[in-house]
Amino acid sequence: MNENNTKSIWKVIGASSMGTLIEWYDFFIFGSLSIVISTKFFPAENPTAAFLSTLATFAAGFVVRPFGALFFGRLGDIIGRKYTFMVTLMLMGGATFLIGCIPSYESIGFWAPLLVLILRLLQGLALGGEYGGAATYVAEHAPLGQRGYWTSWIQTTATFGLFISLVVILLTKGFLSESQFDSWGWRIPFLLSLVMVYVSYLIRKKMKESPEFSKAKAEGKTSTNPLKESFGNRYNLKFVLLALFGAAMGQGVVWYTGQFYSMSFMKTVMHLQSDQADTILGIALLLGTPFFVVFGWLSDKIGRKWIMLGGMLLAVLTYRPIYESMYQLSNVEQKVKVNETAEVPRGPQSTETISITKTQYEDQTEVTRTGMIHQSGKLKGQPMTKTTVHLAGKNYMLLVLLIFIQVIYITMVYGPIAAFLVELFPVKIRYTSMSLPYHVGNGIFGGLLPAVSTYLTTNAEASNTPQFYLAGLWYPIIIAIVCFIIGSIYINNKSTPATHE
Repeated sequence: MNENNTKSIWKVIGASSMGTLIEWYDFFIFGSLSIVISTKFFPAENPTAAFLSTLATFAAGFVVRPFGALFFGRLGDIIGRKYTFMVTLMLMGGATFLIGCIPSYESIGFWAPLLVLILRLLQGLALGGEYGGAATYVAEHAPLGQRGYWTSWIQTTATFGLFISLVVILLTKGFLSESQFDSWGWRIPFLLSLVMVYVSYLIRKKMKESPEFSKAKAEGKTSTNPLKESFGNRYNLKFVLLALFGAAMGQGVVWYTGQFYSMSFMKTVMHLQSDQADTILGIALLLGTPFFVVFGWLSDKIGRKWIMLGGMLLAVLTYRPIYESMYQLSNVEQKVKVNETAEVPRGPQSTETISITKTQYEDQTEVTRTGMIHQSGKLKGQPMTKTTVHLAGKNYMLLVLLIFIQVIYITMVYGPIAAFLVELFPVKIRYTSMSLPYHVGNGIFGGLLPAVSTYLTTNAEASNTPQFYLAGLWYPIIIAIVCFIIGSIYINNKSTPATHE
């Protein structure tokens, strides 16, 4: 590539990445704040049910992504990549902003979770159209033989979106008291979306259409019915199914295990203090993100297949040992108690009556809060007991390492996949054809993971199952191994630029 071409593609990546990053930020804010949201938009009488309802609402946004892929993919193959993902950007930003404006369950009752669900579905539809557009747009600017490297920059946006959502939350908590954040501060990350989306809109507005699509349109070779040509053509449908069951399905569960289930596991199973869990995940994501580009570049040299499948196989073989090690880091039964101090309950003017017990161990502090919430002078609900753990020293560093390893698996499966999907399909139906398997794999198989795995873990704990904390891993392990087997047999490891019609 000459210098002008290099500058040109960096502008393309910058503009595409900025918008995609903000869309992922919008989408992930809900997951990052799921524990807080469960107390605002759902009945407080049963915290576990409220949290599971929140995860289900979170998953709903993923489930509708394939429909967004079909709708916006069709538009992208008919009118162009640029204009389509301009629409998805505005839809996502508006929905995220409005979530921050919804009154609580105590104020408007069942309307609160209903409105959240509707806006979450709009987010999912928007994201269903965004990723395929951005990945296709960048790939169609990249030279042949370098698509893995250049499209891998788009892949970093999902992780950076989650990372930025965690940073914004931690900064907001840092500037506000705990009660202020719980009362209204949690809305700030949602409301900030409006400013970020506006800036991204101004940047994307200056972009030009991709050269490959412009050429196809000028020659009259664009599709008039992308859905029929993508899924009604048996030859192309085989590639769609291979993309889903041989790559995207396994990639989806590995991604969401490392980025979402790990966060939920730290907070709800290890009982790690929320800010510390967010910080640990943020550090691991920051350290691991450059490897998206490393594995994208490597896939140009040795092929996409075994890098992606290798990440899935490593996940299958090591998830249980990794999560067993994570659990034992906060398992007080294995630790030596150093001292214990008790604090008196809060005063009568407080909205809560809470007794706090702090137990100090060699490498962590365990804080147990027991109390009852008061409202208008009356007790509301049942006595609540909450225990949080704060890790220190080598245990803290070890937990960062264990999450980092999972992020490396994510970069292996996700770094090369945009180039892999783009190269499977011809220009005229590329947006539609690649978007559907990607969003079914990520939106359904991946997006359901937090809810399904948390449900499996909760049931196992209620049944007093030994190692109940590992029960949730069966879902990603089974999906990943099935995908590995199919991909090993049917995916061609050679570069596969799309030539079929």
